[in-house]
Amino acid sequence: MLSVRYIIRLLGAFFKKFKAIILIGSLFGIVFFLLLFILMPSIASTNEKIGIVGRFTPNNLPDDILILISGGLTKIEDNGTVAPNLAKSWETPDGGKTWVFTIKDNIIWQDGKKLVSSDINYEFSDAKIEKPNEKTIKFNLNSNFSAFPIILSKPIFKKGLLGTGGWKVKKISLTGGFVQKLTIQNKKGDRKTYKFYPTEDRLRLAFKLGEVNIIKNLQDPKPFDSWKIVKLEKSEGFDNFVGIFLNTEDPKLSEKTVRQALNYAIDKTNLPGIRAIGPISPNSWGYNPQVKQYQKDIEKTKEAKDLQIKLSTLPNLLSTAEIIANDWKEAGITTEIEVVSAIPTNYQAFLATVDIPKDPDQYSLWHSTQTGTNISNYKNPRIDKLLEDGRTELDQETRRKIYLDFQKFLVEDVPTIFLYHPTFYTIIRK
Repeated sequence: MLSVRYIIRLLGAFFKKFKAIILIGSLFGIVFFLLLFILMPSIASTNEKIGIVGRFTPNNLPDDILILISGGLTKIEDNGTVAPNLAKSWETPDGGKTWVFTIKDNIIWQDGKKLVSSDINYEFSDAKIEKPNEKTIKFNLNSNFSAFPIILSKPIFKKGLLGTGGWKVKKISLTGGFVQKLTIQNKKGDRKTYKFYPTEDRLRLAFKLGEVNIIKNLQDPKPFDSWKIVKLEKSEGFDNFVGIFLNTEDPKLSEKTVRQALNYAIDKTNLPGIRAIGPISPNSWGYNPQVKQYQKDIEKTKEAKDLQIKLSTLPNLLSTAEIIANDWKEAGITTEIEVVSAIPTNYQAFLATVDIPKDPDQYSLWHSTQTGTNISNYKNPRIDKLLEDGRTELDQETRRKIYLDFQKFLVEDVPTIFLYHPTFYTIIRK
């Protein structure tokens, strides 16, 4: 049996003979593991290049980008209810005119500093803001407004888009004040680079050229749906509706019976997306599924027979406009289609995609005083009263009943023909 002393002498002789090789090998091993430690995060991380249509400043980037970088005092659940986010609680001591929010403990900015009330930089022309201590912020409104907490879901930022979220801005490129490219990164090293294009055609070309590998929110997936190197993800746009806004001040469209006839003439089953029956999302706590449906019925279109109407539409809805024109033709209605790039200043009927507000409060869209955003020029005292009551009532069940009536009477009156909730496609290069 070998003695311990003999084994030690043998190992010493071996090390002496091969000392240089052992030292070099050890050095290479250490360097290799150091490089592996440094490079592994970048090897494992992802880098998405995402194309988006639109012109955006740093202050009005799309919500789905902003919520990655930071948060608001509140957040909105899928059904439209409001939940705490940076604020842990809030109260209104006087029925909705004064709102007091308490900030959560230990919220940290991306620069490592603690969030305090003086950092909250919401600006409202019709509200006075007080910050009595580091944890409290108080909003004094000019009038009661029950939906106010939902407005505070807008993310807050420090200078340079510094936020409180899991993704941090690494680089932003501007041209003439508009964002051309934005790169954000999380702690794992994953990156998302957003590139912004003026038109959908330009974005499609960018994807073909390899400038981006992801396109979001396309309503028409062609020609990419036939590409083998592409994966399509489909989502229903219940936060949007496509509808025909009818100018109720136009002499031809001022009568409800004519507007209803135009509605009855359209076969909604031939349209893309999922049928929309009213202005509020089916996901909302305030949704009314019991409104008038307006299934196609030629017998109910007589009031619009021989009507001549100009239908203005944005380019991406041209195919939908053509389907509608064919349906109207069957009912004896002559349609001239006009393709426009923005809302016309004077129109008869305007086909558009509309973002549905997160809260059922749609005061800006339908109240008679809202001349800048009530694009149907709609005036109805009953609707005005329901909208006024809905935005001042604090009890959610009472509000829900108000908005059920609002939808019932609005759909009956047809200032807008509600068509469908669009299907959106995300195009991903494999």
